Amino acid sequence: MENSRTWKKVATFYSLTLLFSIPFYWAALKAGLWAGGFLYVIGLMWCPGVAALATKALFHEKISTLGWQWGSNRYVVWGYLLPIIYVLPVYVIVWLSGLGGVPNTEFITESKKTFGLAGTSDGMFLVIYVLLIATVGIVQYSGELGEEIGWRGFLVPELAKVVGFKWVALISGLMWAIWHYPILIFGSYNSGTPVWFGVTCFTVMVVAMSFILASLRLQSGSFWPAVFLHASHNAFIQRIFTPLTVNTGITAYVIDEFGVGLALSTIVVAIFVCRPMPKKLFQPAETLSQAGG
Repeated sequence: MENSRTWKKVATFYSLTLLFSIPFYWAALKAGLWAGGFLYVIGLMWCPGVAALATKALFHEKISTLGWQWGSNRYVVWGYLLPIIYVLPVYVIVWLSGLGGVPNTEFITESKKTFGLAGTSDGMFLVIYVLLIATVGIVQYSGELGEEIGWRGFLVPELAKVVGFKWVALISGLMWAIWHYPILIFGSYNSGTPVWFGVTCFTVMVVAMSFILASLRLQSGSFWPAVFLHASHNAFIQRIFTPLTVNTGITAYVIDEFGVGLALSTIVVAIFVCRPMPKKLFQPAETLSQAGG
């Protein structure tokens, strides 16, 4: 009976997520991902979080069980650092091998104007830019919080009640990836590879990330490590490493969220993080508030 209730909650959550996403899919596809000051995408990213809150209300459950507590600092720190660990080697290999160039002087020149630092040297600007994105840039947008309240705050603990860890990570990862498909297939959320290639690499990367994220969520009892990992991932890839890389022809097939490089490196880190994985990870909802202290 309890298993049936859990699966109903999962189905309700995902149905509401997709339903709430429809107007933002439409707006982002019609006007572009960066239209409206990126607010269409921010709205889309909050749909899983709002769906989680709505599902809790529909099933008369407390939202306090979603994992709002901070938990142990070490999980949050790892959440921030792990994307650097699986992202940096890919780009270094690309730069050293000639698969992509560095730095992208056009991006640096335009960014210096945007930041009001046109008079600084390229080297000094890069130091300032990376420091700003790696700190202030992590908390600039709230979209990652909205997603993680849903995917890791709600979905992962619910799945952990009825299936083992591998299935928790796999199912949540596929649901997360599929939710992105409308803007991947029909929109401009791609680095320039064919749709089939980009979607495949993106899906592999997201599922591998889901193993890492589910591990952090279930061991810490908090969704905050996942929020920091998600924000760190987006900041370092989308705002530092990819824009600083010059496309030499094949570059897009290796870098970014749609290249084979990150798909493979994320798998490697996921295996390292999740092995060996304790058999009993999930802590019942009533004890989550004491987890990771």
